[in-house]
Amino acid sequence: MAFLAMIALSPEVKAGNLKRITIKSDGERHEFNVEVMRKSHERARGLMHRDHLDQDAGMLFDFKRQLIARMWMRNTLIPLDMLFITAKGLIINIARDTTPHSTDFISSAGPVLSVLELPAGTVKTLGIRAGDRVEHPIFNK
Repeated sequence: MAFLAMIALSPEVKAGNLKRITIKSDGERHEFNVEVMRKSHERARGLMHRDHLDQDAGMLFDFKRQLIARMWMRNTLIPLDMLFITAKGLIINIARDTTPHSTDFISSAGPVLSVLELPAGTVKTLGIRAGDRVEHPIFNK
């Protein structure tokens, strides 16, 4: 019975759960496959206990309203880049190469609708920075 519970709670991603997101940066378009976390229990779990994230993958936290976001890395095994995004799709700040297992809060610089988590180093490699735009249906045009 315990084995069945472990399968049901497995953090593996199903292809149907992935959505495309685009970051427009310095005339370039960078696309990622992301899981969108809309429910509070999904956002609370996030990428905890996962040991891998593909380079073209990420997780988008949709808070459904603007707020000061406070994230942490508790039980997160891999370093991440966190992009804090307003309702209009503007990146207002970025936390690069976050520390796995840290319980220190990582906060947005102002009210945001969403946080996008990508593999650590992605922001540096692609030249993504605050002021860049993110395209996804949750953001106003």
